Amino acid sequence: MPKVLPRDLADLQGVVDEAARVEGLNGFRTIYEVLDFDEMNMVAAFGGFPVRYPHWKWGMEYERLSKTYEYGLSKIYEMVINNDPCYAYLLESNSFVDQKLVMCHVAGHSDFFKNNYAFQYTNRRMIDEMANHATRVRRYADWYGVDEVENFIDKVLCLENLIDRHAPYIVRTRKDRDTDEGERAAKVDSVRRMPTDKEYMERYVNPDQYMESERERVQKEEKKQKTFPAEPARDVLQFLVGYAPLKRWQRDILEILRDEFYYFAPQAMTKIMNEGWASYWHAHLMTKKLMLPSELLDFADRHSGVVAQTGKSLNPYKLGVELFRDIEERWNRGCFGPEWEHCSNMAEKQAWDKKLGQGRQKIFDVRKHYSDVTFIDEFFTLDFCKRNGFFTYGFDKKKQDFVIESREFKEVKKKLLASLTNSGSPVICVTDGNFENRAELLLEHRHDGVDLDFAYARDTLRNLQYIWTRPVHLLTHFEERQVMLSFDGEALKERPVGRQV
Repeated sequence: MPKVLPRDLADLQGVVDEAARVEGLNGFRTIYEVLDFDEMNMVAAFGGFPVRYPHWKWGMEYERLSKTYEYGLSKIYEMVINNDPCYAYLLESNSFVDQKLVMCHVAGHSDFFKNNYAFQYTNRRMIDEMANHATRVRRYADWYGVDEVENFIDKVLCLENLIDRHAPYIVRTRKDRDTDEGERAAKVDSVRRMPTDKEYMERYVNPDQYMESERERVQKEEKKQKTFPAEPARDVLQFLVGYAPLKRWQRDILEILRDEFYYFAPQAMTKIMNEGWASYWHAHLMTKKLMLPSELLDFADRHSGVVAQTGKSLNPYKLGVELFRDIEERWNRGCFGPEWEHCSNMAEKQAWDKKLGQGRQKIFDVRKHYSDVTFIDEFFTLDFCKRNGFFTYGFDKKKQDFVIESREFKEVKKKLLASLTNSGSPVICVTDGNFENRAELLLEHRHDGVDLDFAYARDTLRNLQYIWTRPVHLLTHFEERQVMLSFDGEALKERPVGRQV
């Protein structure tokens, strides 16, 4: 069970919170709980929440975390939840300097959760909402059977990426009701009339019964011409909630999981910024405000472990903190604007320093208004790329190993942005809910640089067909051709649709 925060850690929290406030951080009130490693792994397996809906995947995740901890491959020092108040968990076995560093890190996360635009529409009472979700799913498991409910959850979890991450911030369709009604009335009034030269003959040549039948004909033709949905639906799960032939409990579970997918979406959209911001502040608060001389080596060891670049995956902590520091330095020195951009003298640029001192204010503005995509797009510069040694890599089939493909700035930035756009997932839309007038579902892959993984696509079609109950089709691109993937509940089919994309 979570333990009450010891007196020394409670006092430390007060010191850290005050230091963060003085530096300009403005996060939620934070509630800390102390867990042993087994409890920490259990909470981590639930995604940081103490209670989640029952499902076998939580047990699998717990086993993975426990094994990696026992083998010394990884260790969870802390977890923090986007909530108001903010909940954070401390590992009981941490040293005092570890706990101090973690609290500084959490102060950065809490400030980011509260102030970054991507989190402005998230549920700030999600810890209670998750508990309510768990209660409802358990009730359905009792009523309809654990296997039945878990099987349906499995299908929906495989569709996690089929949401519109930008929906909370963008109104994609605006309907002018008066204009629509006016156009509809005009169409109905433009029915086919029999010609007549005499006005008094109108009621005999075009009687009311004839005109009414013509209006009905026009209305039927208009209905046939309408697409369903009227515009491509980026939020496939919302479309399924509204139109799939689901049982009441299935529709409720689909809505529950969709809500949770949207809750976690901003964290995926800001992973680099969020971790970079927290790393920036734990380093700043420790080195400038809170660290004792005797804690220097322990701090350096922990911090270097956090920002170290190892393996073949990008470290968001490293990229984020270095980019925030680069922005701060540039705005302190005035290395921005037309004058800076038009300067072609490299020696002059190296010595450039207008002593503007605007760096701190700039990084706070960036923290508020940017997501990972816009953050990288605007501030990942040629100088930054070269100075930090970024490159692209790929798998060489001949060598059977990963090799460096390019160090060119444009290629590096393009690949980095592609991995962040839509969280690296392909954009899929529902374009027709009554495909070929047979109540079949047609989806389209909007190719924006992210190719479709055909193995995952086939599994996705199977799960969509299970929920839709009718055949499902996916239009995608492959080798400069359009390809249609289809699943009718029994067989997967693939056929070319056109030669050129």
